[in-house]
Amino acid sequence: MNYYHLSTLVHRQALKYGKKTALKYRNTCEKKWKNISWRRFSDSVMKTAWSMAELGVNEGDKIAVYSQNMPQYLFTDFGTYANRCVSVPIYATSSPSQVEYIVNDANIELLFAGEQFQYNNAFKVQQKSSVLKKIIVYDKKVKFHPEDKTSIYFDDFIATGENSHAEVIVRVRTKARRDDDTACIIYTSGTTGEPKGVVLPHSCFLQAFKIHDERLPMTSDKDLSMNFLPLAHIFERAWTYYAIHKGMTIAINQDAKEIQKSIKQVKPTIMCSVPRFWEKVYAGVNEKISSSKGAMKWLYTDAIKTGKKYNLDYKNKNLKAPLGTRIKFAIYNNTIFRVLKMVIGIHNGNIFPCAGAPLALSINEFLQSVNIPIVVGYGLTETTATVCCYPSGEFIIESVGKLMPEVEVKIDEENSEILIRSKTVMKEYYNKPEETAKVFTEDGFFRTGDAGRLEGDILYLTDRIKDLFKTANGKYIAPQAIETVLLGDKYIDMISIIADERKFVSALIVPDYPSLIEYATEHNIEFDRMEDLLSNDTIRRMIDARIEILQANFAPYEKVKRYRLLAEPFTMEGGELTNTLKIKRKFVAEKYKDLIDSMYQD
Repeated sequence: MNYYHLSTLVHRQALKYGKKTALKYRNTCEKKWKNISWRRFSDSVMKTAWSMAELGVNEGDKIAVYSQNMPQYLFTDFGTYANRCVSVPIYATSSPSQVEYIVNDANIELLFAGEQFQYNNAFKVQQKSSVLKKIIVYDKKVKFHPEDKTSIYFDDFIATGENSHAEVIVRVRTKARRDDDTACIIYTSGTTGEPKGVVLPHSCFLQAFKIHDERLPMTSDKDLSMNFLPLAHIFERAWTYYAIHKGMTIAINQDAKEIQKSIKQVKPTIMCSVPRFWEKVYAGVNEKISSSKGAMKWLYTDAIKTGKKYNLDYKNKNLKAPLGTRIKFAIYNNTIFRVLKMVIGIHNGNIFPCAGAPLALSINEFLQSVNIPIVVGYGLTETTATVCCYPSGEFIIESVGKLMPEVEVKIDEENSEILIRSKTVMKEYYNKPEETAKVFTEDGFFRTGDAGRLEGDILYLTDRIKDLFKTANGKYIAPQAIETVLLGDKYIDMISIIADERKFVSALIVPDYPSLIEYATEHNIEFDRMEDLLSNDTIRRMIDARIEILQANFAPYEKVKRYRLLAEPFTMEGGELTNTLKIKRKFVAEKYKDLIDSMYQD
């Protein structure tokens, strides 16, 4: 297998695949999916690269992309690499202050913006910035500010580079490429402090291609990968680059709210996702089963029981199931399981990688039982994503998988921290030598900040070390473990566990408002405002009972004793969530201090 530098990867694949579809995207006007061939993909990347050179971009310049996922995003990324420049992705949901921090820290002079929201924020930053000089906008429907005299549309931008001078500059730069050139600076979401720029050289991605080829032999250029998570997230970025390396077709979902519609239309064989997507699937199916009656309810229950027995007790252990189990599974797989997957749009599934947060064991078992090919894994921005993931067979469902080839892991004896050494580990934190020094051991292992245990080459994740709470009684609480279980409930949309230096565990819960309203309607509960519904005794008793059942396997000191239901969700705008939708625990603790204190009043 050839491993091409990111500056030449798309063009090499264009020579191989020509007119075959490389990218699919939904036209926002016609709402139809359109195709971009490998040849056109390559041409668009080259025109972008030439235009950058014509604009005066120099080798080593940092070029930001502040946008939703769209084809132009990838044209810009690979045009950046052709010029030996550095890609700096910014989440499309980032606020002006977050954009300003990255622009100043990385010295961004050129920024590509997606739609009106991103342009407005970027122009605010530019107005008071001594760094940001030019904004190029992908969406031609964006209206420029009357005072804006420098911004241009992407289509106009790429028309400027078609000349021999620009072509020569790009050709010379691409030939001078090195594997240790910096490819990306990806800023972490900053749950415990200001964001840090993770410096990833091209060599990290080349190594990631190599080890994924070895671990995922079932993937090929026949696959259709749905690009769902933001390209600013290392999980999606590294996977999308890998999909290009494999020659897969990539369907780009621009609007996250449209993902369920997109899946049904495209029918992908692969899609990277975070656990929340599958938690919603699980909750929906569970509710369907609960509301069924008689023979149908028995049928659903028996199908899942049979699937678990076949897939987890036999197939996953490389054992032959009894004939009766094989026959029953074949019937259910071609009826109930197939219908379930067709409703979601995943019936062509090859693998569905899942990472970014812990996936509850009950949900994982359910997905495996109904024959959805979930591949659980673990990784970080600093490790170019994957450290370990489930192999194609004989995985241990309680784990986060088998170590990737050529990835070394050891566990710190003092605090159980996971330490990693690999060619996929970052070079440094940009502009932060002290922070960089803190996270590397003397023998070159990266400190992940996650606690776990290693059994042979199988890794088990316990929690974020920085997230571990110590109660006033001296007990250590792993909040993510509790949250992961409770999030499996239909009526819980978000949850933040409270326990640090407190007498017992409590929680702030954002209910799933549509499900709660549906319950109220079915039970004739009258309310005028959401606050009325959340304070209703019937609602509280129902939630109490469900929480008690869900945490039946926890130790007494781990159980949520009290909670408060919130009438407003946690949001990025409100400050409770990062761009990757992780809870900022310190911010939540400060913002809701009075409400939290009320739970501890006798």
